[in-house]
Amino acid sequence: MGLKCGIVGLPNVGKSTLFNCLTASQLAEAANYPFCTIEPNVGVVIVPDKRVDELVNIYNPKKIVKTVIEFVDIAGLVAGASKGEGLGNQFLSHIREVDAIIHIVRCFENEDIVHVPGKIDPKADIEIIETELILKDLESLENRMQKTEKLLKSNDKNAREEYEAYKGLKKHLESGRLAKYFVNEYVSEKGEEKAAFFKELQLLTNKHILYVANVDDKNIHGNEYSKIVEEIAAKEDEEAIVLSVEIEAELSRLEPEEEMEFLKELGIEEPGLDKLIHKAYSLLGLLTFFTAGEKEVHAWTVHKGAKGPQAAGEIHTDFEKGYIRAEVMSYEDLITYGSEHAVREKGLMRVEGKEYEVRDGDVMYFRFNV
Repeated sequence: MGLKCGIVGLPNVGKSTLFNCLTASQLAEAANYPFCTIEPNVGVVIVPDKRVDELVNIYNPKKIVKTVIEFVDIAGLVAGASKGEGLGNQFLSHIREVDAIIHIVRCFENEDIVHVPGKIDPKADIEIIETELILKDLESLENRMQKTEKLLKSNDKNAREEYEAYKGLKKHLESGRLAKYFVNEYVSEKGEEKAAFFKELQLLTNKHILYVANVDDKNIHGNEYSKIVEEIAAKEDEEAIVLSVEIEAELSRLEPEEEMEFLKELGIEEPGLDKLIHKAYSLLGLLTFFTAGEKEVHAWTVHKGAKGPQAAGEIHTDFEKGYIRAEVMSYEDLITYGSEHAVREKGLMRVEGKEYEVRDGDVMYFRFNV
């Protein structure tokens, strides 16, 4: 399962620098899994997970595969981007493909770096981006409504229900509100199945947002501007983190030992980029399970609540179709006792059926028959 995040923000907020830091730091971390450029402004980076390293120490495998996140660096948006202003419009379509949005907000003063709106105002900056995304959603919605109108002539009941929902959503968006509030309320009232048609719209403002308050190196723990970002995130029931892109750029150029020393001096436990990736992972309700052996240690991603067969399906569709059972042990038990054999001797290797709900850190072996 691939995870995609689109990085958005106004020009000169540190967005592209953050993107470059992400790719550079992860390339340095795992030389066997180089940064991969899929197309301009798109990169794949590894999800930092120390558990993989511990499993490697136990199994000494021939191959290691970690989970990855795809980042899409969207060109700096400006007011009017949805109508073609600036470069943003040509990249807005990329956001439809992503699972979550990372919104970089400038929270630092620097006369040498021009800020398009003219002054540092996180609230106003966030509103500019949200407005452009809302306008793009309105454009998509109006196109869908035109197609649905044609179906109404055939007295299609589903088309009538959809059209009424679209009318409500249109009014909602025109009032300047994000689509997610309307969609969530609709799902709550009608159920997931009845609201499935909203997914086809790929609404930009129906995605989770992780706000990143970009501060300078003197305010790594936050300032008056970052507090505004955190308040907005809390109001929208979203996550926010504070980091200094300037410091992350420095860290990305250091060797691992130098990085650890620098972090210690700053009083930071982990790089902001690692924190960002983990937050994005959690935001989307994802968890990691492992398959491990002498041939390969592999980290896999599934949504929280996934059952055994779904996890098996991440490895191969045949595994899901012919799923019989899974042998499961927790990562903690494996580390505590030091080997798979010891875990079995302690009676901690479990046999789980089709209804088993996968837990983060499970080490799994699937039995299937096709």
